[in-house]
Amino acid sequence: MIDHNTIQRIIDTAEITEVVEDFVTLKKRGVNFLGLCPFHNEKTPSFTVSPSKGIYKCFGCGKGGNAVNFIMEHEHLGYPDALKYLAKKYNIEVVEKELTPEEIQQQNERDSLLVVTKYANTYFQEKLHKSTDGRAIGLSYFKERDFRDEIINKFELGYSLDVKDAFTIAAKEKGYKIDFLEKTGLTIVNENGKFDRFRGRVIFPIHGLSGNVIGFGGRILNKDVKAAKYLNSPESDIYHKSRVLYGMYYAKKSITQLDKCYLVEGYTDVISMHQSGIENVVASSGTSLTVEQIRLIKRFTPNVTIIYDGDAAGIKASLRGIDLVLEQGLNVRVLLLPEGEDPDSFAKNKSSSEFVEFIKQNEEDFITFKTQLLSKEAENDPVKKANLITEIVRSISVIPEAIIRTVYIKDCSKILDIDEKILYGEINKIRRKSFEKENKRAISLEEKLKSASPSVPSFVDDIYSEAQEKEIIRLLLHYADKTLYTYQEDKYDEPRNIPVSEYIISEILNDDLEFKNLVYKQIFQEFLDALNKSEPLESKHFIYHSDPSISKLAADLLSSSYTLSKIFEKGGVHIETEDMKLKKIVPETIIAYKRKILEIAQNDVKVKLKEAQNKNIAQEELSNMQKEFMQITSVINAISKDRGWVVFK
Repeated sequence: MIDHNTIQRIIDTAEITEVVEDFVTLKKRGVNFLGLCPFHNEKTPSFTVSPSKGIYKCFGCGKGGNAVNFIMEHEHLGYPDALKYLAKKYNIEVVEKELTPEEIQQQNERDSLLVVTKYANTYFQEKLHKSTDGRAIGLSYFKERDFRDEIINKFELGYSLDVKDAFTIAAKEKGYKIDFLEKTGLTIVNENGKFDRFRGRVIFPIHGLSGNVIGFGGRILNKDVKAAKYLNSPESDIYHKSRVLYGMYYAKKSITQLDKCYLVEGYTDVISMHQSGIENVVASSGTSLTVEQIRLIKRFTPNVTIIYDGDAAGIKASLRGIDLVLEQGLNVRVLLLPEGEDPDSFAKNKSSSEFVEFIKQNEEDFITFKTQLLSKEAENDPVKKANLITEIVRSISVIPEAIIRTVYIKDCSKILDIDEKILYGEINKIRRKSFEKENKRAISLEEKLKSASPSVPSFVDDIYSEAQEKEIIRLLLHYADKTLYTYQEDKYDEPRNIPVSEYIISEILNDDLEFKNLVYKQIFQEFLDALNKSEPLESKHFIYHSDPSISKLAADLLSSSYTLSKIFEKGGVHIETEDMKLKKIVPETIIAYKRKILEIAQNDVKVKLKEAQNKNIAQEELSNMQKEFMQITSVINAISKDRGWVVFK
């Protein structure tokens, strides 16, 4: 683990212009530098580097961040490796945290396991190409699947002899300890002796993101043997099945360039698609998707198309797990191949351009696909239809973006022939319960602040206002520690300076409001945590954040595209800058946020009331709607009074 002081030294030393100039030709433009973006094709430069802020920003494709982010993005490295890259560039000795004896042993063991898997990978390839059985059985199998030599070599495919312990004996002769052979799962040790786990199987090595072989998958070829068709390495210190996607090492560059990932089921699906020219493809290897695997995809793109063969039962079994993909905020589409086809067979009969065109013409958004798939079973059965609606509502409810949820609700309302407001009601119930479970937290401030604006009614929730949320986060990043006003409970108390961050946090939490954008929400939470610990956060913390989406947003909001407000005093030359007007701007921004939420809620209730007039709705329900409308209107009027602007003296 890299020592904290070393990380800080790397960050302080790495000059953003010098780092970027290793890859991009920059020309000075005022206080900044300009060049052609390395992340997308452009003819007119829109890639800006700001030395004073230590950030880069492309106004064409939107990518941005700090020096570490740039190396991570450009070289496809993880955070620690990007730091080591910069340390090497600036001749900084990487001081890693002094490890305990247990940690040293664990690190040495991990390195030993990687050495063993590297040897095993070489061994299996040699047996495939050089042994009689390897060529006659293993290589013949791959040739029957129409795999060309170059693709076999690219994926380092191999073969394990159908002998009890051939690999184990060879490894021990080379000096590898049986303990490490067992821990990698390559050798099984029990009371009956030692056995090769993958004996009699063709081998598919599984690579980590850095290219190291961390595990293996093996397919049995003897049809008479009562054993699992496919077998994977067991969990170990280097291989965690839930965090790995087969083919990601080979696909990550293409996924980034095309901003798209195809997700298939098996090893041969990935290999066949690569052979046909489609490289932005990974496989879940027949296991249910996990959050870790989804987040791995999200590191490279938010756009996923899941490709299924015609097995309806298999699709239904995987539907619940794919809700996780929606929950992580990815854009999910589904492609159902023609009956009798799978990605492996389909890729063999299509060129890459034909396959990609077929995907474009036939892929559907996941919610619509799921609705249509399950609605066929429901038909005229009310109970089945109710279960179907519950399934659809559950899927839509996990989507973090309110606008996307709204679009799906409208589509599903038409497909299922059910009123939108019923879907909204059920979804809000689910999300409210989830929110209450996940967000039972308290803020411990030195004293409660009096709310500077009218409170939003508690029944107003689940409303998203992108522009206002973004502006609040911008103010926090720019002015979190700036004093907004001085607070004194009474004349005997010591006056206390209230910073911008404390005022904003108090206003948001007092009304039990919640940011719907997950990145904004995380930044707000980190400001809240820092406030509770009395540890001020500088904008630099977010510029160099380990989460690329946060560091990118910080670079965006702190970049030159967001200019400071300037008001010229009438009849004079004095310029009043934004930071001089915080006492007015900050409360105005909070009020604008609340007002926007209230106006959306007011319009929603107005629509409901109008619909209620045309339907036979119970008087009590109608009365409740009218009360909600009057309460919202009352708060809006209170905010609007004297323009609603609160200015601290």
